[in-house]
Amino acid sequence: MGVVDTGARASVFIIASLRNRSAPDRAGNFLKKTSANQKASALTIAIVGRPNVGKSTLFNRIIGRRRAIVGDEPGITRDRLYGEMEWNRRQLRVIDTGGIIPDEKEFIPAEIFRQARVALEEADAVILVVDGRSELTASDLELARLLLRGGHRLFLAVNKMDVPAMYAQAEDFRRLGIGELFPVSAEHGTGVAELLDAIVASVAIEEKTTEEAEDAEGAEKEAQPEAAVPHEPREIKVAIIGRPNVGKSTLLNALTQSTRAIVSPVPGTTRDAVDEMVEREGKRYRFIDTAGIRRKGKTKLMAEKLSVVMARKHLEAADIALMVVDASEGVTASDATIAGYAHESGRSILLVINKWDLLTSQRKDGKPAAVPSVFEKQARGVLKFLSYAPMMFVSAEQGRGVEKIFPAIEKLAGERNKRISTGEMNRFLKRVDFGRASVPFSRRARILYMTQAAIAPPTFIVFTDRDVKLHFAYERFLENQIRREFGFVGTPIWIKSRARA
Repeated sequence: MGVVDTGARASVFIIASLRNRSAPDRAGNFLKKTSANQKASALTIAIVGRPNVGKSTLFNRIIGRRRAIVGDEPGITRDRLYGEMEWNRRQLRVIDTGGIIPDEKEFIPAEIFRQARVALEEADAVILVVDGRSELTASDLELARLLLRGGHRLFLAVNKMDVPAMYAQAEDFRRLGIGELFPVSAEHGTGVAELLDAIVASVAIEEKTTEEAEDAEGAEKEAQPEAAVPHEPREIKVAIIGRPNVGKSTLLNALTQSTRAIVSPVPGTTRDAVDEMVEREGKRYRFIDTAGIRRKGKTKLMAEKLSVVMARKHLEAADIALMVVDASEGVTASDATIAGYAHESGRSILLVINKWDLLTSQRKDGKPAAVPSVFEKQARGVLKFLSYAPMMFVSAEQGRGVEKIFPAIEKLAGERNKRISTGEMNRFLKRVDFGRASVPFSRRARILYMTQAAIAPPTFIVFTDRDVKLHFAYERFLENQIRREFGFVGTPIWIKSRARA
């Protein structure tokens, strides 16, 4: 099969994925999205390999977007990442893992290996990625041996084969004992289509055989009516944000009751955003553990700089932000800066004071246990702009107070999506005494009427008798009156003004 055709088809697919459209099949026909009950079950593919062979580049290429951080530094990916896409009418669930070094004794590499084993247990097929430009290493041989012994459906991607002249050297990797070998260039997209075709075809053959056996066994059974597809509730996206080493990953593990994220005392352990879905009492929550955000001058490695950019990107895609603060250090200027990002982007905010046990039950400095009300008063002094955000005290490591986060999230989601009718808003407006607002006379404007234009965050448009921008004190006074009347707990309120024509 020609390399040009492969690259073209892969490129067309990637562009189509980015636009949320269907990809063309071999005949050039567009594959239409099918409903959930028409689709086969999602095929899970795990991508594994030693550090710096191009696993994350291949992952990004397959899912059609930049989900994983990619760089020249080895060991950037640590936690496992998930992405979804469709190929040849088959839904694929792709897992990117950190670089595996078998038998490594250090904590973080060992944790990466543990995360990769979880991915392997979930996978229907495994892609072992090797660097085609380097010699076969002992780590490659050991990893291939472990995978073959585990009985996984294996596919070998010899990466960095950027031109056809390099394909011959890919044959050297036959020594790994994996029959399905594909020279690919994850960076340029060549060979990726053939790899995906082979994976989907391999699973389809096995499923067809299984289906035929089941049909033969159940031929005499009476056909049962097809069950209705249950309605899936909308998920609430929750970003966990904060400075490095305040306990964000520990909180994610406590909320999901898993070891989904690697937890380490080393600041900056989390780099890629790690997400996990939780279903609880008929509701779905997607928690996203972001990398610790620190000032630009404090980030040295390119991976750290990219992780901060990605953390802010994932924050802006969320509905609610859990702003995690280390109780033992108090609220710092950096905490205020990070909370400001969430406030300015219109996310609802829940302030989570973590490690509270270090100031109470496990306090070792001889001082009396901290009082929540006193701590909150001091914290509010630093975070004056977050007066609307609820605050709760937890110990993620011990699991104390974590259960209360779920009802708080549910309340914030409801407040965020609350809508007040125009009639009710204007009846409220008549009761407000704007003479109490401390606004310079030159900036005063009479509000004629007001309407809520949007939700998430609640956005109000006020129509005035003068073409002047509302003074910030006027906006703040109006916001306080709206909150007193209608609540809107935990969410910013945006107010825009227009002069009546």
